[in-house]
Amino acid sequence: MDIVRLLPDSVANQIAAGEVIQRPASCLKELVENSLDAGATFVQIIVRDAGRTLLQVVDNGQGMSETDARMAFERHATSKISNAADLFALRTMGFRGEALASICAVANVEMQTRREEDELGTLVEISGSQIIRQEPVQCAKGTNMRVKNLFFNVPARRRFLKTDQTEMRNIMQEFYRIVLVNPDVRFTLTHNDEILCDLKAGTDKQRIEAVFGKSTRNLYSKQLVDILSCNELVNIHGFVGTPESASRNPQQYFFVNRRFMRHSYFHKAVMTAYQGLLHNDNNPSYFIYFDIAPEAIDVNIHPTKTEIKFADEQLIFPILLATVREALGKFNIVPSIDFDTSGKIEMPLPKRDAVIPTASDFLKHNTAFNPFHSPFSPRR
Repeated sequence: MDIVRLLPDSVANQIAAGEVIQRPASCLKELVENSLDAGATFVQIIVRDAGRTLLQVVDNGQGMSETDARMAFERHATSKISNAADLFALRTMGFRGEALASICAVANVEMQTRREEDELGTLVEISGSQIIRQEPVQCAKGTNMRVKNLFFNVPARRRFLKTDQTEMRNIMQEFYRIVLVNPDVRFTLTHNDEILCDLKAGTDKQRIEAVFGKSTRNLYSKQLVDILSCNELVNIHGFVGTPESASRNPQQYFFVNRRFMRHSYFHKAVMTAYQGLLHNDNNPSYFIYFDIAPEAIDVNIHPTKTEIKFADEQLIFPILLATVREALGKFNIVPSIDFDTSGKIEMPLPKRDAVIPTASDFLKHNTAFNPFHSPFSPRR
């Protein structure tokens, strides 16, 4: 009797959802990354009950045609890559074609989308991988995704969700990872009708200040030192915190090609640069951005795409270490000896109106002296 069989698509999608969509925060990440890949310059995020009831992402991106709107929910359907070679030349956030299919397998999803050249958009509603309806609709340019009742058909997974406070904290963490590397995009985040963030487009430092500046008394950006290194292997730029601003709960972010990543090896390089400068158990904050050729990294390691492998990480380590050390030294954070000024005696300069005596002034005084006196002659 044959025992090997193909799983139904609904079951396969739920298995994939267990890896890709672990909690509301990971669902939000996938939706917002799709908006960014669509060229959006304004992304609105609406959350209810920490994502359990509603996760809504509205963007002004390029939108989709009627056919693409339907195909987008098929497993492994994507516009990002077309063959295996494209995996080593990725310039987009998404590429697996699993996210929307996984979300639809464990939630009620409603999407409205329209391209600029179309008069009418497309409405697609799916629940538990089953299409409920698809019809034309009047809507704005871009895409409006509504994910409702996440894990409604997977009660075990829904019970494993944490409290609303914990899940909202995870959402904010994922939100920060996205907005910090996309400062040219405006973002708004609303939770239970309360606006938590309204971030205008700007520079990297302006975005960091807008996100973390409210939690500090002084300007957060004043505690950061610019770093920059450009070479054929990798370009590194960003900011590292001064030793005085180090804390036990620092903000530490690595990004590569506009993608957040975790990298313990590069973290060690940064911490090595701070040796001897930190007190107690405090650690510095840093926001470091890597720009590197796509073929020099592999992002296809884990479904979350935060574990990234570098082909030349052992060569990048000393570059990163030297870059951070140079930045700290340039701003006189690392003590250095200046041999041009060390030991120099400051001579007081005369005031502008002061009268400087000349040789003739000294000759005016009658001073008796013996021209034949010798200091080496014996005294009598």
